[in-house]
Amino acid sequence: MPRDYHQIVWSPAVEEDCRRIIRLAVLEDFGQTYDWTTVSLVPEGVEASAYIAARKPGVVSGLATTSVVLEEMEIPASLELLAKDGDQVAAGQKLAKITGEARDLLSSERIILNLLGRLSGIATLTRQYVDAIAGTHAQVYDTRKTTPGWRRLEKYAVYCGGGRNHRLGLFDAVLIKDNHLAFGTQQSAEERFTIAAAVEKSRQFVAEYHAGQTTEPLMIEVEVDTLQQFRDVLPARPDIVLLDNMSCAQLREAVAIRNELAPDVQLEASGGVNLSTIRDIASTGVERISVGALTHSAIALDVGLDWIS
Repeated sequence: MPRDYHQIVWSPAVEEDCRRIIRLAVLEDFGQTYDWTTVSLVPEGVEASAYIAARKPGVVSGLATTSVVLEEMEIPASLELLAKDGDQVAAGQKLAKITGEARDLLSSERIILNLLGRLSGIATLTRQYVDAIAGTHAQVYDTRKTTPGWRRLEKYAVYCGGGRNHRLGLFDAVLIKDNHLAFGTQQSAEERFTIAAAVEKSRQFVAEYHAGQTTEPLMIEVEVDTLQQFRDVLPARPDIVLLDNMSCAQLREAVAIRNELAPDVQLEASGGVNLSTIRDIASTGVERISVGALTHSAIALDVGLDWIS
């Protein structure tokens, strides 16, 4: 079975990232004072219940963030989840029920909805891409084009939408990109390296660094933007070759070359991928399609809080 990057599920690490974001959000909303509107209009000690509901259809992600908001804001409310992450929900569908002091519900409302809406928007867009290539052998992957500080959460949302997670950061894989190669060609004759040499150099360095450790060696991926580069790098047997901004005809040719010369190497298409083009790309035979838009262009799912009378 081909190797793959670590997939992001809800975990203590994801939750801790969530807590950091919430602490900043609370500081942004309250400063060092109060929610003046709520404390001036809503009596203290009044109990209330409300539903969190989807205003538009979509895929849910981030329901667990609601309980984390309540914990970080020290709100003694009860929370009942009425859906689960990864669910396709209809407009008007109730996602959760919260019961607590009305003041607390009002003051935490926007932070709760911002988190849930952002993550559900990513999951919803991801599901659209996944559905667009249903029946092919390709899978949809995210990228590092994420909101600073939100990466684990946003990659978790991609996972909830049925997508796959690419490397989490620079630390957990080797990905030799065009600027690494451009730098290599500008060095002295002694230091200059070809694309195949770059793969071997990286593989040797990583192997030496991890010598004696029981962890699996880092995956090595290399980006190419011409078929000649592709032919040049195949003998080095990277785990994955990223085919950047290639036409479908070029992708099909690359797949045929790979099948003949290095069938164990996975192929990833990237660059200019959208909902109109992804099925044609998937039909070329590549195994992976990376889509930056999943995280950098997703529109938040419209969710709201409704009082229960």
